[in-house]
Amino acid sequence: MIEAIFTVTDKVIQGFEISGHSDYSEQGSDIICAAVSSAAYMAANTVTEVQSLSAEITEQDGLMKLSLSPKDAKAAEVVLNGLLLHLNALSEQYQDYIKVKISEV
Repeated sequence: MIEAIFTVTDKVIQGFEISGHSDYSEQGSDIICAAVSSAAYMAANTVTEVQSLSAEITEQDGLMKLSLSPKDAKAAEVVLNGLLLHLNALSEQYQDYIKVKISEV
């Protein structure tokens, strides 16, 4: 199962951690993993390359983490809220394969 955890401080998303594999189908043809990966990379690239914000990013097989300073998190708010909405919609449609959580700190 894919697990996406969004870290929120004062109602602003500070970052996310997405880990796991959906196991919806075999590797290379798994539409859920592809959808989640594509959305996560789009969000990370938009924040770092388009908005030129500084983010700590960790990427490994089955793992992506993104963390922002409070100032940069506020600037990236629309992008990260969009990612959260997108992953929530996927989790409603494929609830056995993806779970989204909010961690308030």
